[in-house]
Amino acid sequence: MDASWNEFFEQIKGKDYAKSLHAFLEEEYGKHTCYPPREMMFRAFELTPASRVKAVIVGQDPYSNPHQATGLCFSVPKGVEIPPSLVNVYTDLQDELGIKMDFNSGDLTHWAEQGVLLLNVYLSVIAHTPLSHKRKEYDAFAQDVFAFLDKLPQPIVFFLWGSFAGRFAKLVTNHNHLVLRTGHPSPLSANRGLYFGSNQFNKAEAFWRERGVEPVQWSNVH
Repeated sequence: MDASWNEFFEQIKGKDYAKSLHAFLEEEYGKHTCYPPREMMFRAFELTPASRVKAVIVGQDPYSNPHQATGLCFSVPKGVEIPPSLVNVYTDLQDELGIKMDFNSGDLTHWAEQGVLLLNVYLSVIAHTPLSHKRKEYDAFAQDVFAFLDKLPQPIVFFLWGSFAGRFAKLVTNHNHLVLRTGHPSPLSANRGLYFGSNQFNKAEAFWRERGVEPVQWSNVH
């Protein structure tokens, strides 16, 4: 991991919630089929060094069906059908930025490698049981992650989709960062006018360009 994420994990490893969470995960992964694979739980941090974070997208918990969860929120491996929420994200990107998206690939690794932290608040889940690992320890972890991100000096755009992600808006106080709140891209929310047409990606691009930051190349068509 990037040295500054190492610094973060060093800071929290002695906290009570971190010890409790580690013990819980040892038991859960031993007793149940859990996703993502244990070695992929912290993949968002491994692929996106803290010093290079330019955007944060917040999810709730990993996909709970086989072969979907990769440690990156909203992302699925190549060859796996794209979830409806991600279809809507791609559609919004096309409409706002006039770019082409490949709707046959839901792998967002190339976003993560450009500095988009794809963060699920609950990093694990029991197979076929959404929110089965919704725990106060993960809530405490997320609070610490946001506190760390808020102290980073570089311009960061926080994409907070839906009421769950929106609750983290109050934790972003650094004037060098931008919070963009919309409805969730799930069909239920997006089709009620709560997601599409927010101009969020254009706002993010303008924010980065004004500060001399290279915008994210969102298109997955190469």
